[in-house]
Amino acid sequence: MTVFRQIATRLPEESLIYLGDTARVPYGSKSRNTVIRYAQACARLLLAQDIKLLVVACNTASAFALEALQDSLEVPVIGVVEPGARAALARSRNRRIGVIGTVGAINSGAYTEALQRIEPEVVVHAQACPLFVPLAEEGWTHGEVPRKVADAYLQGLLAEGIDTLVLGCTHYPLLKDTIQETLGPKVTLVDSAEETAVTVAQCVTEMRLSAAPGVMPLHRFLVSDAPESFQRVSRHFLQMPLLAVEWVDF
Repeated sequence: MTVFRQIATRLPEESLIYLGDTARVPYGSKSRNTVIRYAQACARLLLAQDIKLLVVACNTASAFALEALQDSLEVPVIGVVEPGARAALARSRNRRIGVIGTVGAINSGAYTEALQRIEPEVVVHAQACPLFVPLAEEGWTHGEVPRKVADAYLQGLLAEGIDTLVLGCTHYPLLKDTIQETLGPKVTLVDSAEETAVTVAQCVTEMRLSAAPGVMPLHRFLVSDAPESFQRVSRHFLQMPLLAVEWVDF
């Protein structure tokens, strides 16, 4: 949802279809093969909506399934890992970069691989922060509880001397203020949702996929379980009212 918000802000003229696989989340605790299977099912459903570009707006799905999707689909497929890695390298001064994410995303090593593929000498320190997801979904983004959780997760990264931290989960931007407060002003945060939106805008322009002038953009929201629950949670993420959420069956 944070990726959707950033793309909608950067490309207000484009129609967007959001698919939340709410019946099967979280992906972060599932195996690689399961995530690939789920991601392919999501992609098939979206392709039936005649999409022109697919954004894998989940770090775990990007880590596990991006290559399989790119190999099998005829539309461009963009993940959230590579844009965040490039932005982190551009902003780091001492080449010591931290990455936080779900257990699945961190164990995959996707960010470390992406960072060191671009710059082999960079030092990467990764930390799984699984409690950040339920905190974000419950709206507990400020106050004593998230501060204590952030302190427990992040002190080890500070001890390693990082100067840049990648928010390697699309839930984590909601906790950006608390994370920044814990790390202090000398550590730069990289929001993978923001960087993905930049990459999407570039791809749309370079591949001449921009929407035709004068066409009214539409935003659709599809979920695989409990539209009412999604509407409640989405208020924290999207910061916009949802008129309708559609249930879909895989």
